[in-house]
Amino acid sequence: MHIRDLPYPDPGDPDVRSGPRFLYWLGRNQLRGQLKSLFWGLLHQCSIAGYPLTVGLAVQAIIDRSGGRIALAGGLTGLLGVLTAVSDTMLHRSAITNWITAAARVQQLLSRKTAELGSALTRRVAAGEVVAVSTGDVEKIGWFVESLSRFLAAAAVLVVVSVGLLLYLPSLGILVAIAMPFLALSVLPLLPRATRRADAQREKAGKATELASDTVAGLRVLRGIGGEDLFLDRYRRASQEVRKAAVHNARMWSLISAVQVLLPGVLLLALVVYGASLARDGKIEVGQLVTVYSAATLTLFPLRHFEEIAMAYSFSRPSAQRAVRVLSLSRTTRAATAGTVPTGDLYDPVTGLLAPQGLFTAVVCGDPDEAGRLAERLGGHAQPEVREEEADAPDAPGQPSVLLGGVPLDELELDAARTAVLVQDKDPVLLSGTLRELLDVPSSGRVTAGAALSAAQCDDVLAALAQASPGPGGEPLDTRITERGRSLSGGQRQRLALARSLITDPDTLVLDEPTSAVDSHTEARVAAGVKALRTSRTTVAFSSSPLLLDLADRVALVHGGTVVAAGTHRELLRTEERYRDVVTRDTGDETVAAPGRNEEIGTNEEIEERA
Repeated sequence: MHIRDLPYPDPGDPDVRSGPRFLYWLGRNQLRGQLKSLFWGLLHQCSIAGYPLTVGLAVQAIIDRSGGRIALAGGLTGLLGVLTAVSDTMLHRSAITNWITAAARVQQLLSRKTAELGSALTRRVAAGEVVAVSTGDVEKIGWFVESLSRFLAAAAVLVVVSVGLLLYLPSLGILVAIAMPFLALSVLPLLPRATRRADAQREKAGKATELASDTVAGLRVLRGIGGEDLFLDRYRRASQEVRKAAVHNARMWSLISAVQVLLPGVLLLALVVYGASLARDGKIEVGQLVTVYSAATLTLFPLRHFEEIAMAYSFSRPSAQRAVRVLSLSRTTRAATAGTVPTGDLYDPVTGLLAPQGLFTAVVCGDPDEAGRLAERLGGHAQPEVREEEADAPDAPGQPSVLLGGVPLDELELDAARTAVLVQDKDPVLLSGTLRELLDVPSSGRVTAGAALSAAQCDDVLAALAQASPGPGGEPLDTRITERGRSLSGGQRQRLALARSLITDPDTLVLDEPTSAVDSHTEARVAAGVKALRTSRTTVAFSSSPLLLDLADRVALVHGGTVVAAGTHRELLRTEERYRDVVTRDTGDETVAAPGRNEEIGTNEEIEERA
């Protein structure tokens, strides 16, 4: 495949049983490119290996004062020069093509997996590891795939040179033939230790990257609490650990390089001493000695490829293993259900949570992490791996799927499942671009951008974007939003993400803490706007805010992974102590003053008046 043809129409289904199998799968899918690189590599190496023969022929011709053989040696040298230049150019071209196309294939596979898993990806794999896989690991995997054909060409040339010298001059050729396998395999005992050190370095680098990404993402909060110095010190210590591991790793690779220089040097010294004694005794000609010495010297070049392939494999194997760890994640899909997207009540048989069709259902969880896992489960997303002692958790693999209209979500195709149920994460991400691009998402077309922005109470956000707009008219929709929306406040980002979810207008919308970053007055208006816009559509909101709960048609309390109570907000305040503890943040026993009203919280209207 040519670079101009990227991206791949279909990157294929990778072999994710292990890192080495994944590398083999990549190489096999680039068989044509590998063969092309192998051909040019063989031509290049053989052209270089031919120089000693022409040099020896020229030296012997000078000694014998043969003008014809000198001209022949000059012509052969010129021909070898042309072949070397052409083959080196084409080898570099084909090798780089293999590198880039392999890296592009891995990038496409990772992108496809990211789109498939969505927010579940970073819940199952650390963010720093995802960054490491999609950047540095992709490059290392491409390096190994690219260097494989060059290594095979170098190995073939070493065999040809060794056999050729053995036939050309057995007295010296046997010394080279015996030494070559030893020189090629001399670094193998050092590779396991070098690989372990390289793994340790990459592990520490991944942790440092994760710490850096978390620090940058939370920089606004860190500045607010004065924690920059604390996290800076943590990153400084982590980076020093990476530096120490890199130095420790470099020492081993420098030892491997030293071995690759020392042992061939010993071979050349032995050839000179032994060959000179044979030439002095008249057993070989001077030209033959020059030919064998030159050929042995040039073998140092293909021998370097043994060191390179060892280094490339030691770096790419753990990189491939990390890529496999990401690519092996999948949604649990038992079967494909044909037909249209189902509609009806949303029911979780594990927790007993029921969200009736067309109603606004609020869910109260005392544990925010439990709420996040349940929200993800309602969307039919894959759940994280659990340990044996956690096998009884509500989101453990192998438990029944959430039902939509009686149809299991994990039996639907991914596109159908996401069309039926949309989950907005607790910390939604705003991609860089204009507001118009942010809101340009697949949707039913029934909800306009203006209606969604109005329901999410984004008037102040639009005003701020209009002021920041570079155009004369101050069009907020054309104002560019910075990466992850960092130019906006937390509440503004949350409301824009909510507007984006409302525009899609799914049959069932699941919101995880949709108003946690706004003030109480805005929260009440957002809740009312969402309920009005989502009339006759199923909406599930995870929240413990009385303002939102009072507007819900139905409220469910989840405790210990099970729905323990359900009803309206005011009914639960009167009858369920655990509900009062979560909603009112009570730590002791408190009573409700009167039906329909909590003395501390009050009704929704009274709270708005106090706000």
